[in-house]
Amino acid sequence: MKLSKLYSNKPDLFETIFFSLGLNVIQGEIRLPENKRKDTHNLGKSILGKLLDFCFLSKKNAKFFLFKHEQLFNQFVFFLELELEDRSYITIRRSVTDATRINIKKHNDSHQDFTQSTHWDHENLPFEKAKEILDSILNFYCLKPWHYRNILGYLLRSQDDYRDVFQLKKFASKHKHWKPILAHILGFNSDLIVKHYELETQLNDAQNREKLVEQELGGSIEDISQIDGLLLLKQQDVNERQRLLDKFDFHSVDQAKTKKIIDELDLEIATLNKKRYSLEFNRKKIELSLKKQQILFDPNEAENLYREAGILFPQQLKKDFEQLITFNRAITEERNKYLKEELSSIKNELININQTLLQLGEERIQTLSFLCETDVFDKYKQISNELITLKADISFLERQREFIHKLQVLRAEIRQIREQYQNIQIDIERDLEEQNKKDTSLFSEVRLYFSRIVEDVISRKALLNVKINQEGHLDFSADILDEAGRSTSADDGHTYKKLLCVAFDLAILRAHLKDNFPRFVYHDGIFESLDDRKKVNLLNVIRQYSDFGIQQIITVIDSDIPLDNDIFFDNNDIVLVLHDEGMQGRLFKLPSW
Repeated sequence: MKLSKLYSNKPDLFETIFFSLGLNVIQGEIRLPENKRKDTHNLGKSILGKLLDFCFLSKKNAKFFLFKHEQLFNQFVFFLELELEDRSYITIRRSVTDATRINIKKHNDSHQDFTQSTHWDHENLPFEKAKEILDSILNFYCLKPWHYRNILGYLLRSQDDYRDVFQLKKFASKHKHWKPILAHILGFNSDLIVKHYELETQLNDAQNREKLVEQELGGSIEDISQIDGLLLLKQQDVNERQRLLDKFDFHSVDQAKTKKIIDELDLEIATLNKKRYSLEFNRKKIELSLKKQQILFDPNEAENLYREAGILFPQQLKKDFEQLITFNRAITEERNKYLKEELSSIKNELININQTLLQLGEERIQTLSFLCETDVFDKYKQISNELITLKADISFLERQREFIHKLQVLRAEIRQIREQYQNIQIDIERDLEEQNKKDTSLFSEVRLYFSRIVEDVISRKALLNVKINQEGHLDFSADILDEAGRSTSADDGHTYKKLLCVAFDLAILRAHLKDNFPRFVYHDGIFESLDDRKKVNLLNVIRQYSDFGIQQIITVIDSDIPLDNDIFFDNNDIVLVLHDEGMQGRLFKLPSW
């Protein structure tokens, strides 16, 4: 598919552009001296790519120039004529005021004028339906399951799209929206990559749901069999209390509570009191030990005392005492460290024991109160309250069991997804290795064409590379190589980054010449910043690729053209000249916006 003609219902305000099958130059000329030093000239040459994208049914966007200045363009209707693979033609009609209603017509002859036509094969189509029909007519089968618009970003390069060879401005969103289609047109198994991103999304979703369930559990995650055991015991207590309430007989309850006081509460209280006594005794001993451990002997004082008494105090003896004190102090500090740790542990244990004793004492008081109670209705009320508490406990345990079961199911799902994810990643790595090895693979073709283009222009080889990153996804890179074959930073500059973008687009088109694939590419400002010799080299590449059957539309400013303009471009190459001498020199013959 190539471009044949772009026109509008207002030819006096928008000049019709007839595209040739090879090189098409949109040339901007700066004729006024005061504009020579300006970076932008508002001639409209860069807008042409956006207008082509509009005619290829881009989504309506309020920031797009046609809609942003709708008062200037609301009367315009645009027509794009395309030449198809079988040498037939198709014309797409799209208006500014009704941009979501599209007309499409197939025809056998080129350069038709359908501005007044009332007969269309597909008329007043809804926007999405129009894209589906256009996609079926273009029939880029090697792009399937993707749409024709997925490749257009690499065929309509604006100045903003030279920042990265692979990730266009329109692909500023998640990588899963553009990496699979790019891998597909490079010959990799895109089904694996799509599935990999889908599984990653499923895995993240399942892990987020797992975190929510864990939060609802409140961080208390018990074994489900333990929950079942607790439920069984609680239910047994409920049944027993319900039976007592139904019979109105509390004799067995009195017996059970008496037994609990004797066998459980009193015994546990006595045991804890005994343990508390032992801990208190040890605490006092440690505190006393820490106070007493002080070294009272001072060698300096002893030396002064001996001197006053007129007795010799040998220096060696003083040194021995000092070493002994130092040794003793080190042992004491080490011992004190362990004593303090033990003291801290004892205090914490005493706090826990005191709290437990308080709880046990309260429970003992309540139980004794129940046994001493003579009013049967008070006992009935107390057992009813216990029954309510037990049922609440059962409700909590059942809810906890439900969340734990849900958590187990989620974790099983996560394990299954993670296993599938890892297997797909292995398949992607295997496919990448296979495509890299094969000299006849589509990726190898693109690589060779890409490097040859760069070498023809700047006499340096370039490497197109695809690898697996740490997340298991494909990463694409394009680097200029030095003489030893190592990557350099030469591609970091805007000039060579643009060259790499151009080389990549052309390499893709050439590698797909055998397929029903687009045969055109639009590059805005292709020669900017290159020196004259490299401009000539790049033009030679462009002409060579035109001979291969690839239609190229490029925009240039006359200041970017080498001085020998007659040799640089043929008259047939230039399809539109724009200039700064009034409105008639602009793409749209309208007041500046």
